[in-house]
Parts: sequence; structure tokens; C-alpha cells
Amino acid sequence: MKTYNFKYGHGSVSLSLNEEDILAELHGTETPPISDIRSALFASLEQPIDSAPLRQRVRPGDRVALVISDMTRFWMRQDLVIPHLVDYLIDECGVQPEHLTIVVANGTHIGGDEQELRTLVTDGVYNRVRVKNHDCEAKDLAYLGTTPHETPVWIDRTAAEADLVVCLGAATHHVMAGFGGGRKSILPGISGLETIRHNHAYSLDSTKLRTNPAIGNGVLAGNPLHEDMCEAASLVNNLFMVNLVMNADMKLSYIFSGHYLTSWERACTAVDDIYRVDIPCRADAVVTSCGGFPKDISLYQGTKTIDNVESALKPGGTLVLMIEAPEGGGPAEYFDWSKNLQDGTIEQRLREAFTVAGYIFFLNCEQAQRYRIFMYSSIDPQTVAPMGIHAFSDMDALLKAAELDGKSTYIIPNGSTVIPRVKGETL
Repeated sequence: MKTYNFKYGHGSVSLSLNEEDILAELHGTETPPISDIRSALFASLEQPIDSAPLRQRVRPGDRVALVISDMTRFWMRQDLVIPHLVDYLIDECGVQPEHLTIVVANGTHIGGDEQELRTLVTDGVYNRVRVKNHDCEAKDLAYLGTTPHETPVWIDRTAAEADLVVCLGAATHHVMAGFGGGRKSILPGISGLETIRHNHAYSLDSTKLRTNPAIGNGVLAGNPLHEDMCEAASLVNNLFMVNLVMNADMKLSYIFSGHYLTSWERACTAVDDIYRVDIPCRADAVVTSCGGFPKDISLYQGTKTIDNVESALKPGGTLVLMIEAPEGGGPAEYFDWSKNLQDGTIEQRLREAFTVAGYIFFLNCEQAQRYRIFMYSSIDPQTVAPMGIHAFSDMDALLKAAELDGKSTYIIPNGSTVIPRVKGETL
């Protein structure tokens, strides 16, 4: 027997498995972190991809909106980058502090309080420039037009009226959009609820109740969700992207700045190089963790790990996932969809009132039909039972129920940063 350790919340959890059953322990490609973030950032802003240097994109007196990610993506540690980016905008570009506003791209999430905002941007930045939460239901959203995918684009007014919009985000794999970051800072980041719902409805197959086969982790070509997001971003005036790439240890390794699409695509290539891991075959079982806080703060956030690692599982395989989920499902409505699941109205409701939380709930149910999912979690087992998911607070009880002995198994210590790929299989 061998003991394996996994991050769990702010701590860790361990379990012992028969070493003879383990096919491999999977980690992302080792990539060194940036040693001098300020220098690397400034270099990327001075020599951006398919764009003039950022200093040439700003004129005296311009109003600038700096769009950043919310607390659910604090794993990207943008707080280590923002002070330098603000310095560059003010000291190098000549932006007046009173003309710079930081907009938190909350999407449909509720914005945090002052302390959360200070955590996101640092006290020094919070005390220097205005910081505001985007509200997807604000009454003063600005209309930019309609995309070829027929999505009406309403965005935060501060960004819409800015002379320059700089988006700071991290590229990572995403089960709906193919990759996160980049254009997602605009849609859903600072978009209105109607805009977000119309776009995200492309996550469903138009012919029957199932996730859209045209979308998926790393899938961009032909992905209507992604294409629509790009179309929405193209409507934003003077848009400039700063794209962060984290290594498998969640340390900043690359910064790609410039054109809203091509600089982000370069970041996506780097993400693929780091996170994709070739494997010889699918296994009977996968044992993994979300990587601890904040990746496992809720099912809504943490089950993205399932999206990542399921490519290593045989149909009907067993997935053991360590996910603390102190915030339960996440959005209050996540578990509300259980009523529609049990009374058979989930398809009607999803199509009539699509929400991201509802889609994630439905996707998790779909995954539980494909695999045997066992969660070590603080979640009440009764809340996930209707979904087909088995939750345990006792590891011995979980291992007994999962019956891993004799099953070929992959160990993935941090499932949020590993995308297994069977050689020869295509996305």
C-alpha cells in the first residue's frame, strides 16, 4: 500500500491505495515561474502581440477601464500583477488616477464587499483608484449591438464609455467555452444577464436534452459559445488583453498581452502545453483533488475538475474526488434545480430560463450517469444523492464503497491543472 496526499480546502487529506493498481501519477508539465513579474509584465506591454505598445493606445485625458476577475478566480493571483499594471498605466501611459476605474468581472456572481475588493486588488491600489463591482442586472448597462449569433450585447457602462479597456485574466481549460480568460472577461465577465443567458444557452444541444457536443474542454473550432464571446468582445472600443498562464503549481509562468483574440490564443497554446498529459489508455478509476481552496470552494467551481479528468476514465469508471465545498453548491440556485430533475421538468426550465448554475448542475448529473462518482466532501450526502453522486465525510467508508482494489487507477493530485489525453484520441 502507498499513501497519497491531496489538497483539500485549506488543508490536505491522504489515503492509501494498492500501488500495483496505479497506472501513473499525473502532473502537468513542469514549467518555471516568472521570477520578476513587474519586468515580465512591462515587457509584454511594450512588445504586445498584434498590437501597438499599450502606451501608444492611450491619449492624454483618456478614461481607462481595467477589467479584472472576481474572487472565484483568485487562484490566478492577479493581486501580484495588478499593482504593476496600475503603475504602468499611471506612470508610463500618463493615465490620471481619477480617470482609471477597475471593474470586477463578476458575470452573474454577486460582487464582494470592500474587504474582498481590497484582497483582489491590494490595499495600495484600492486606496489609489476607484474599484467597482460589475452588476449583470444594473439598470444602466450599455448596449453595443447584436452578434451574428443573435446575442444582444449589454455591458457595464463604465467599460462601454471608456476610451481604453484593458482586460486582465488567466487562460485555462473550460468545459463550455473551450478555454477561459480572454474574451470571457467581456462575456460573461461584464455583460448583462440577458446577454449571458443567450450566449450560454449554446451549451445545450438544440435537438435534445444533453450538453452540446460542439463544446468541450479545449474545443474552440466550431464552438458556438466561444465564437459568440469573440463576436461580443469585438464590439468593445479599444480593447487590450493581458493574459496570464499559471503552471501546474499555480504559479505565474507566462504573460501574453496585446490583441484581444490572438494574444489570448497564444496563452491557450501555452496552457495546453502545460496541462495536457499524454496517457496510454483510459483507466477503471481516477483519484483526484480540485487542488484545494479556492478551487474546491463549491460544487459549482470544484466540479470543473471532473470536466478535466474524465478523459482518463473508461465509460462507467469510478471517480474519487476530494472537494471540500464549504459553500455547498455555490450559487443558491444550484441545488434548486434538483426539484426540476426529480419532477422531470429540467429540460423545459433550462431552455426557458437558462442559467449557468443550472447548466453546471445538469452537467454534473450527466457525468454521474457516465461514471460512478464518489466525493470526499463536507456536502450533505442527501443533497447530491438525487444527482447520482455519492458523498462521504469518512474516507474509509468512501474507499469501501468505491471498491478500488484491482481497478487500474490514475492518481491526479491536482485535477484542476491536468487534462489527460489518450494518444491517438482527438478532442
